[in-house]
Amino acid sequence: MKAEAWIFAACTIFFALVSPTYWFVTAGSEHGGDWTGTSALVMCTLLMAMITLYIGFHAKQMDPRPEDRKDGEIADGAGELGFFPPFSWWPLWCALSLAFVVFAVAMAAWWLFIIGAVVGFICVAGLVFEYYRGEHAH
Repeated sequence: MKAEAWIFAACTIFFALVSPTYWFVTAGSEHGGDWTGTSALVMCTLLMAMITLYIGFHAKQMDPRPEDRKDGEIADGAGELGFFPPFSWWPLWCALSLAFVVFAVAMAAWWLFIIGAVVGFICVAGLVFEYYRGEHAH
């Protein structure tokens, strides 16, 4: 995970350099600097720094993965990687119900929001419990 930490560190440095540069470049405009873009870049810098610190901290705590070791072989990473679900319709219905809810908020139609939230709750429950019924029941 040290490679990932270095990638995020490079992104942090990039955003740290771009943020003040952006503010100085836009300071010549009629508004005296674009605070919206500058604050967005500063937040990106802080979020990248947070991810860098988190990954860097955990990279020191854990044993190196096969791809992190210089003497690692391809066969060292063999084995089961986890469960990856096959085709499912539930993510589509979850996304559509979320779009329905956002549309209802934008139109201030609270009755539509309630309907969308109930449908969304049913869809999320269906997605979560999809593999606890039928032939996949535990």
